[in-house]
Amino acid sequence: MIPTNRIPTHPGVILKEEFLVPMKLTPVALANHLDIPVQDVNEIIAGKCGITPEMAWLLSQAFNTTPQFWMNLQTNLMDFYFYYEAVNSFTAGLRNRQSRQ
Repeated sequence: MIPTNRIPTHPGVILKEEFLVPMKLTPVALANHLDIPVQDVNEIIAGKCGITPEMAWLLSQAFNTTPQFWMNLQTNLMDFYFYYEAVNSFTAGLRNRQSRQ
């Protein structure tokens, strides 16, 4: 069952903790294997950028997963943030309305 009471884990955390660390891989080694700049890997791990469809495909090939696995991680994270922003906007509107009354 998927927890609903916490922020979804960023795909970069999954990449690092579930793949790189157990396999004793460095971001440099992964970047070299994928033939991409190491900065791209580091930005994903740091949570500064997300997983693109192209990156999902590359990671799936490198780790014998599916592109959907990586895209689902990204989608779950984005769904949470869109939901969070919508709720905050709605509640802010209610607070503004109540303060005017």
